Amino acid sequence: MAEHEDKRTLDEVRADIDAIDREVQELISRRAECAQRVAAIKLAEVQAALEAGEGETEVVYYRPEREAQVLRRIIERNRGPLAGETVAHIFREVMSACLALEKPLQVAYLGPEGTFTQTAAIKHFGHAAICVPRATIDSVFDQVESGECNYGVVPVENSTEGMVSHTLDNFMDSGLKIAGEVELAIAHHLLAAAHTPREKITRICAHQQALAQCRNWLDRHWPDIERVAVSSNGEAARMAAQTPGVAAIAGETAAELYGLETLAEHIEDYADNTTRFLIIGRDEVPPSGRDKTSIIVSSRNKPGALFLLLDPFRKAGVSLTRIDTRPSRTEKWAYVFFIEFEGHLQDPNIAAIIAELEEQSILLKPLGSYPRAVL
Repeated sequence: MAEHEDKRTLDEVRADIDAIDREVQELISRRAECAQRVAAIKLAEVQAALEAGEGETEVVYYRPEREAQVLRRIIERNRGPLAGETVAHIFREVMSACLALEKPLQVAYLGPEGTFTQTAAIKHFGHAAICVPRATIDSVFDQVESGECNYGVVPVENSTEGMVSHTLDNFMDSGLKIAGEVELAIAHHLLAAAHTPREKITRICAHQQALAQCRNWLDRHWPDIERVAVSSNGEAARMAAQTPGVAAIAGETAAELYGLETLAEHIEDYADNTTRFLIIGRDEVPPSGRDKTSIIVSSRNKPGALFLLLDPFRKAGVSLTRIDTRPSRTEKWAYVFFIEFEGHLQDPNIAAIIAELEEQSILLKPLGSYPRAVL
């Protein structure tokens, strides 16, 4: 009798799940129809602007601040049992698919396929975005600047190895704006072609940042093997799949993509190894309510110069989240500062800080305000 009741109860629960699935599917379809109506309204507004002689107007399909607000509300109102971030990831994919009905986004990233940057791009834009691999950070910037891609994704900072200087240097000459950020936990694995004996490994290839993040582990376990820095971990994985004797440091995505065997897992020196990526685009992003701003600033080489640049933030009570230096390209032994802080350029207190910095600096270049990472 008990077994019959258990089975009946299980059947009832499964029936509930089926009914809920149908309801969820119907709601997703209704949301997609709303997305199509949004696209039609935007197109009509642009057409009306053109007919009114207001010049060229581009339809803006993707709104970073709007999506950040939606994902935050999803997390805030979540009541379990799924974790808030888990639910937000589900909605991220729904939003990505609905946006693709309006217009699929073209997103350039540091490739080839299988890099952590590709994973970051998918995490931020969802699987419906069209991800375009590029060989260098420079070419990611070029793709976005030329309009061939809507956005780009580039690494900017690692929790153990610091800033990615090549990304910072590109901002010096680029007119692109930062439109968002992605934080990604990094798990490095040592990979090789299937059935490769350990004694046949003669080189370990990876991006220079990955080699640095695994330095201590490599010193202990593979001290005599040559280490070769390549353009990306995805490229290292491709080389390992095609070149005998080459092992690669890369992630699970690269291992699956190139059919590689894992020789060792989680070889990063620090368990909390995290990399931050920036979303770059051509347009400024309106306030989302929880924003960061990044600027490049340089002052005259004189005593107390750095203090004078930072003091306006102290007086306004604005928290700095990052400061880094790069050599100036115009003056020997001079430096520019990359400063990241909480707030948006449209906030009155931030605008006042920028105005004060303009008086004290010889260079001030806002790189953009953007929503803080939600996922």
